[in-house]
Amino acid sequence: MYGFAGRLANYFIDSKLTPIIILVSLALGLFAVITTPKDEEPQIVVPMIDIMISYPGATPEEVERRVVAPLEKKLWELKDIEYIYSASMEGMAVVTARFYVGTNPVKALVDLNTKMMSAMDLAPPGVILPPLIKPKSIDDVPILTLTLWGKNYDPYDLRRISEALENEIKKVQNVADVFLVGGRPRQVRIVLDPQRMASYGVSPLYVAQVLQSANAQALSGKVVQGGKEYVVRTGEFLRSREDVENIVVGVFNSRPVYMKDIATVVDGPSETKDYVFMGFGPQYREKGIQGVKPGELYPAVTIAVSKRVGTNAVEVAKEVLDLVDHLKGKIIPKDLNVTITRNYGETAKEKADTLIKKLIIATFSVILLIAVALGFKEAIVVGIAVPVTLAIALFLSQVFGFTLNRVTLFALIFAIGILVDDAIVVVENVHRWFELKLAKTPREAIVRATDEVGNPTILATFTVIAALMPMAFVTGLMGPYMRPIPINASVAMFFSLLVAFIITPWASYLLLRKKFDQEHEKHEIDIKETAFWKVYSRLMVPLLTSKVKRYAFYGLTLTLMGLSVGLLLTKVVVVKMLPYDNKSELQIVIDMPEGTTLEKTLEVTKAIGDYISRQSIVTDYQVYVGTASPFNFNGLVRHYYLRQGSNLADIQVNLINKDKRQEQSHDFAKRIRPAVHEIAQKYGVKYVAVVEVPPGPPVLSPIVAEVYGPDLKTQQDFAREVLKVFKESKSVTDEGIYLEDPAPLLRLVVKEDKAKLAGFSRQEIVYTLQALLGGYQAGIIQNTDTEHTPIIVRFDEKYRTLETLKMLQIPTKDGKRVPLSEIVEVKEDTIPTTIYRKNLRRVVYVIGDVAGREEAPFYGILDVRSQIKNLPNPYGEVKELWMSLPLIEDGIYVKWDGEMHITLEVFRDLGLAFGVALFVMYVLILGWFKDFKIPGIIMAPIPLTLVGIIPGHLIMNAFFTATSMIGFIALAGIIVRNSILLVDFAEERIKDGVPPHLAVVEAGVIRTRPILLTAIAVIVGAFVIIFDPIFNGLAISLIFGTIGSTTLTLVLIPVMYYASRVKKMETLPTAEEVQRDILR
Repeated sequence: MYGFAGRLANYFIDSKLTPIIILVSLALGLFAVITTPKDEEPQIVVPMIDIMISYPGATPEEVERRVVAPLEKKLWELKDIEYIYSASMEGMAVVTARFYVGTNPVKALVDLNTKMMSAMDLAPPGVILPPLIKPKSIDDVPILTLTLWGKNYDPYDLRRISEALENEIKKVQNVADVFLVGGRPRQVRIVLDPQRMASYGVSPLYVAQVLQSANAQALSGKVVQGGKEYVVRTGEFLRSREDVENIVVGVFNSRPVYMKDIATVVDGPSETKDYVFMGFGPQYREKGIQGVKPGELYPAVTIAVSKRVGTNAVEVAKEVLDLVDHLKGKIIPKDLNVTITRNYGETAKEKADTLIKKLIIATFSVILLIAVALGFKEAIVVGIAVPVTLAIALFLSQVFGFTLNRVTLFALIFAIGILVDDAIVVVENVHRWFELKLAKTPREAIVRATDEVGNPTILATFTVIAALMPMAFVTGLMGPYMRPIPINASVAMFFSLLVAFIITPWASYLLLRKKFDQEHEKHEIDIKETAFWKVYSRLMVPLLTSKVKRYAFYGLTLTLMGLSVGLLLTKVVVVKMLPYDNKSELQIVIDMPEGTTLEKTLEVTKAIGDYISRQSIVTDYQVYVGTASPFNFNGLVRHYYLRQGSNLADIQVNLINKDKRQEQSHDFAKRIRPAVHEIAQKYGVKYVAVVEVPPGPPVLSPIVAEVYGPDLKTQQDFAREVLKVFKESKSVTDEGIYLEDPAPLLRLVVKEDKAKLAGFSRQEIVYTLQALLGGYQAGIIQNTDTEHTPIIVRFDEKYRTLETLKMLQIPTKDGKRVPLSEIVEVKEDTIPTTIYRKNLRRVVYVIGDVAGREEAPFYGILDVRSQIKNLPNPYGEVKELWMSLPLIEDGIYVKWDGEMHITLEVFRDLGLAFGVALFVMYVLILGWFKDFKIPGIIMAPIPLTLVGIIPGHLIMNAFFTATSMIGFIALAGIIVRNSILLVDFAEERIKDGVPPHLAVVEAGVIRTRPILLTAIAVIVGAFVIIFDPIFNGLAISLIFGTIGSTTLTLVLIPVMYYASRVKKMETLPTAEEVQRDILR
């Protein structure tokens, strides 16, 4: 009577359904490869919603107290919100609600909007309602950026062409959003002349009111005339500069006063508020650029394109680029350059293609291994099983909603080495049955061979799945990033089991039965005559016959494990969340002191850009001053897209393709950082950071010290002291603080009595000064442009100084002129600093990156934490937090966040997953063997994987990362699988009446071949990813862990099992009997 495996094999071994199953599986896999959207990284669903609220005239403390704090309390009622961040500034606030990972974005937006509407009544008078609500997600990150530049084009020309191109790109099927950065958009500027305005008795407030009333048009109703019904439209929109010039703004001496009488109306580029330039490095020709020199800068406009949710980045990027090529010579002039400065579609395709090639290489390598060990036809049998299993896994990966990204494909490459195990065990046993002629027919031999290893193979497979699956429940941002590994690998393992019992027997019968029919004498091979028996038995006999030697062997094993773990504790092997990938882009973020002019910020940015232009692996770079560059996922989380201001800048640096350079992008970043800091220091830069694309989920900064305290001043003062500690540490670089330096402020206080006597209201004075200094928008021109053309009212630039401000003559209603200095008082002040909050608590962020060899935030924090804890403060001891926020702010608290928080979260979750995996494996083994001790024996080698894993990281000079931990957990299942094969065989032999000492040696000898084959398969499968910057930790764990633990397992498990069995025996075998039975 056959078991489950035997029954499956017996049914499908000659069934017509089996080839159909193979073909359908391969077709589904091919369908999945073609249709699954391709992305470079897993799509992490973490809804973030920005709420922007204006409260004109309010100080940051008033904004916080009256608007932000009440709103946060209402939002905190939503159960799906994980974090609420806020920034209260002069006259406005930005509140960001970040929901738990995996929350439905539509539900999050609906819930937040509902809660916001219910809280409108809490807003004090003066708050502009409704607030602006802007949801953000990873799909808002532009996958493609195109930078337009040319020698013959100024920012205004570039903006006009970009607007037309933007309009065409938006028509592409799966494009979601398109936005422009840079250039000078079209404006109609009304440049008021204060002298002429005074002579005609016209005020800026009155000009604004006239403009708004003149720029009106509406349907008034219908009239009937001559038997026809006419729709009546009244008024006319302003459509040109001439329309604006001819607006009547008043009457003087019985004749109309036109706009052109009191102002100059200009239809053209806006005033410069930001700069965007295109620069080049030595490798600019790689981008197809000609006729430029490194270091040259050209005005530029960047078009950023994002895709719809769930669409293929590769296809969307290709369609947009095809459209751009088609429009060259039409919308795009022939002498205008369009340079691709970001293409995540191309990088996703490169990554997917590369990994699919590695998947194929790993598959063929494993098949070649089987061919060498067992034979060519046996290798073909395994070769049929592997693509079928992978095809099913790829199809189900698509069903589960995963995109085809590097983590998904790495999961399958990682699984190659273990998913062939079942097929190898079956084929090896069939090979043995054929070799020993243990059945009458090839069909019977295949079915019985499959059935013989079926139950232990099922158990072993489920123990591997039990080791992998708990990792799917890792929480936080790393959860969806890592989830494809356990899910895809577990699915592949499960179906590899079915394939081994269904397709492998069919293929064996098809290809191997002639071997059975070959004429050779039936004989039993005496395994005691083999060379391996002689070597193995001489190793085992001393351990089986001597307790002292057994315990010495246990002690040696534990010592090796302790020494290996010691490499971590002594920092010889460094622990890090994830190492940096080898990207072709990075960013330099620059913050000048508050109050710095746009031109001064441009000066330092150009100086750093000039240094970048001389670096040998740079193709090009883009300079953004006063405006934010197109953000990536890192910029989305850090809110870089809100970086607007004359003191802010960043440089986007593009490197030559990684296949054409030896230097890794992370090494490049480390190399240029000192020089960038040196240049920045010369120009008095407040904060500069070389920002790399993070290898995993992005955070505010690798090192973040969140400072909490009872009062704002003490909190801010302490945070500044923390910043000093960061700056003095050799382990921390790119230090910064979320506190603005005091920026100069002129406060114009209205003299109420004199203003009233002159006939002015506060509103008139405010509008006059707004027009003088900043300008205000009084409407738009109705034209055919794709972008709105605003009408801006302002005074000429020559009047924007303090002296001319005081001398400005403002006309009264009776035609008199009053100097501004008579009705306002000028007071010097400083702009209040922004107040930041996190989860309803005030916080000051002190940030930094890691310097030196130990690139993990953990070691940087260790270097500074004792100094920070000893910093003086009025509240005594500084309390340190790692995973939670302070319950009560009764003193100074420092909470370590950033990459450290994710590291602790991930290793905590992986540790819990490992614990669950151990428990499930124990239960499975206990259920099969029905003995409480045997599961402990079988699982004993799990820690032994560290004997190979940690020294392996030392040999390869690699960090011990989260992927290393995944490899360690996966190896637990693999090693247990090998142990089960040994113990199950020994158990069966003992049931046949073989003495325990002989049974364990036979198990070790006979099961060594399948164990070594599966071990080498794991090593070969992992080898193709060992040079990947991020996943090399996984490969190192699998390769070195397998080598170390397999070697020890082949000795340790038989010895431990034997020691356990002899304790139950009434009469123990003598040393002579053991030697005689084994060595004779």
